Amino acid sequence: MATTAQLMNSLPSGPRVFKTLPDAFIIPELVFGGLVWILVASTNVYMDNPQGWVMFVSVFCFVFTFLWLLLFIIGMNQNSSMWATLDVAYHALAAFFYLSASVALAYVTSVLGQVNLGDETLFMYYQEDIAAVVFSYIATLLYTVHAVMSARRWKSS
Repeated sequence: MATTAQLMNSLPSGPRVFKTLPDAFIIPELVFGGLVWILVASTNVYMDNPQGWVMFVSVFCFVFTFLWLLLFIIGMNQNSSMWATLDVAYHALAAFFYLSASVALAYVTSVLGQVNLGDETLFMYYQEDIAAVVFSYIATLLYTVHAVMSARRWKSS
């Protein structure tokens, strides 16, 4: 794997995307974001809650991260120096979105946990929401680390 110091001043393209930091985080961001999307989509909404926001964030970030990966793979990011700035801005925005969605989902899940969970279906949704909260915080961490490392790369260029 290429070191961060070697490739800090240039954005990778092609297969190097999978070998450089912070860009190697894109695949885990897609995986954990997709898991949040699947888990939240599979639960029922029993009370007014922010699951719509969580779905928006997970779908938005999944689609745009996938498009971002494709742009990097085909080398579109080599045409202008603004790509490093856009990389920082997108991942910082995604981290902020995921943090807000994670906090809201964690709150609703804790409220759902205080409801009578004797119903087996409610308990299953509660467990799925717990998993969604965990994966959402992992996605938040991945996007945050990616944003910080992208900012360091941008600053050094």
